[in-house]
Amino acid sequence: MHNKEENLPESLIEMKNILVRKNNRTILDSISFNVKKGDNIAIIGPNGSGKSSIIKTITGDLRPIADTEEMVFKILKKDRWIISDLKKLLGIVSGDLQLDYMRDISVVEVVLSGFFSSIGIYPNLKIEPYMLKRTADIIDFLEIRHLADKNISQLSTGEARRVLIGRALIHDPMILVLDEPTNSLDLKSKHKFRETVSKIAAAGKSIILVTHDLEDIVPEINRAVLLKDGRIFADGDIEEILTAEKLTELFGIPVEVGKDKGYYHAWC
Repeated sequence: MHNKEENLPESLIEMKNILVRKNNRTILDSISFNVKKGDNIAIIGPNGSGKSSIIKTITGDLRPIADTEEMVFKILKKDRWIISDLKKLLGIVSGDLQLDYMRDISVVEVVLSGFFSSIGIYPNLKIEPYMLKRTADIIDFLEIRHLADKNISQLSTGEARRVLIGRALIHDPMILVLDEPTNSLDLKSKHKFRETVSKIAAAGKSIILVTHDLEDIVPEINRAVLLKDGRIFADGDIEEILTAEKLTELFGIPVEVGKDKGYYHAWC
């Protein structure tokens, strides 16, 4: 898989003292969150803790309140972006996106549509030969060639999510963002999905994984950020952060943590 990461600056995302409000409610409070080249990050927290809000702030779907001189928000060292250009730098896979794609659109068209940020391919779109080659390369890399001629609506939830990863990778984004990626997947589909994520990380792509399930955290992830009530509760090396003590305090119930073959497990 082609990767542009060697050309990226050391600091990919810099957020300092970020405040976000929605419907007169504070959803992110004094957030300071940096992503450096080589970071593979798991963002973990209870429902409503602000996990997805951080992602929506990075993508421009939520805007921080600039009420302090100390606020910093830069992506690739720039503080102003055209949203469409910004989203080409971020490959995003979410359950909401999958719902948008539950139509009679072929797998090839789904992956190809990433070039146009569209839902499917429209007749007026000009498809260049390099786009078709990139689409074929991504399909082969993700080992979904056997699905290529099927409609995404015919696929299992797990298969469809892997296809959407292909769409997200089409621009060779600087970061692949996975927002609660294994929701509604069965055990076999979760296993295959995690294998796919590991393969992408091993190929050098930075990953931000948003989850409340520790079993989603593939061994290549090296950093964990814990969120609670819209604030960062802990941030650091994954071995130091994913402890029984910290997770017990985070979730408010007694939590035990184990690790087997590089994967974390938590139970009450």
